[in-house]
Amino acid sequence: MKKTRILAVVVCVLAVANFTSAEIIRGIGIDFVTIGNAGNTADTVVMNDGTTGYGAVGYNYRIGKYEVTNAQWNTFTAAAGAPTGNPSSAYDNSGYWTGAQRPTDCVSWYEAAQFCNYLTSGDKSKGAYQFDGNNTNPGNFLGINRVSSISTYGTAYFIPTEDEWYKAAYYKPNGSGYSKYANGQNTLPAADNGWNYYGGSYNAPWNVGTGTQEQNGTFDIMGNVWEWNESLYSFDSYRLFRGGSYDFMDDGRGSSLRHGSTPSFEGDVGFRVAEIPEPASAAIMTLASLFIALKRRKR
Repeated sequence: MKKTRILAVVVCVLAVANFTSAEIIRGIGIDFVTIGNAGNTADTVVMNDGTTGYGAVGYNYRIGKYEVTNAQWNTFTAAAGAPTGNPSSAYDNSGYWTGAQRPTDCVSWYEAAQFCNYLTSGDKSKGAYQFDGNNTNPGNFLGINRVSSISTYGTAYFIPTEDEWYKAAYYKPNGSGYSKYANGQNTLPAADNGWNYYGGSYNAPWNVGTGTQEQNGTFDIMGNVWEWNESLYSFDSYRLFRGGSYDFMDDGRGSSLRHGSTPSFEGDVGFRVAEIPEPASAAIMTLASLFIALKRRKR
């Protein structure tokens, strides 16, 4: 009887987790979509730089349904102070485009990292992205430790890795493989038909969620603004960004194109947030532990 009840609870938790996406984190509301099919194989498409093998992720996770907005960014800076540290060139620009629901832009990789740290710990210097200072002045970036962050805080927030971002964009939700574009197709949809990228008529990023929902529930992975990834672009210190934007003419919307720049770069780049562990996995792990404990007690 106990087994039946526990299994019923698991089903209920899964149902709630799958249909509840909005989350309030330190006063910032973020909508997430769950990316399942853990353990999927990597894509075989060859990139513009000759590399291949992206998109394999061995765990379920959640990723922001939308790019981080100016409103979310402003709530963060009001609560924790504007991102700062070394080098100062990574923190000297403010966003170019105004409007609460437009994606925040002119964000360096370091600034995005401090936003994620704040969501995780309430401190810009503490989380997966390690700095040698404190919240007032995080100082120098030291490195990344996701495992320690999850161990310390339980749930942690990150800039998505290239594999996480790539899977959310191009891996088909039925598990049948990859598409070239995030709408699940191998043919590029016309600009302005739910998509905001170069060649369209908007000439500016639009409010997040304005366009067409993509195959895994996200919006604007194909266009609007470029998005930082956590991963290195190459063997040097450059960080990756993907997805294309409203004003860049190459096919950055497709799966085969990678770009990168210094983590201090503050151009037409924003980001979205990833969350690990995603709630369903965390609930299953918790209930599995309870089930094992009950079995041991029964013995």
